[in-house]
Amino acid sequence: MSTQKVYRPNVAAVVMSHKYPLTCEIFIANRNDMRNSVWQFPQGGIDEGESPEDALFRELKEEIGTDDVEIIAEHPEWLSYDFPNKVSKKMYPFDGQKQKYFLVKLKAEATINLQTKDPEFMEYKYVTYENVFDYISHMKKPIYKRVLDYFKKDGYIS
Repeated sequence: MSTQKVYRPNVAAVVMSHKYPLTCEIFIANRNDMRNSVWQFPQGGIDEGESPEDALFRELKEEIGTDDVEIIAEHPEWLSYDFPNKVSKKMYPFDGQKQKYFLVKLKAEATINLQTKDPEFMEYKYVTYENVFDYISHMKKPIYKRVLDYFKKDGYIS
């Protein structure tokens, strides 16, 4: 008998620099709690009763120190992935995450500050669409590719 997997509701942001759309620079950040360099998009759980949009703004403020963004687009589907074994024990009772992705643009006056109350990242950079996967190499790579390809196909990313 198989048991149904339980996925944690989550939001993730593909953050474009304030230069968007003239220059397509994608924000990625290096996690401070992983042994090897792990670059990713800002993301986080959706609290009970919270809308995905509200969770997006809260998580951006908690992770990168600003919620001064404009939502440009939203991926139409929730995308899920399973946690690797070493993570699944820490995230019990969840087997993985189902994520809603947003494409957002930093406003010109936004200031990134990784020294938040509970810092998750140690450094960040902006990369092009062509170079993003030089940094993203972990389990989320297929989902990131799907999301970025969707936004590219719809003309949001060049």
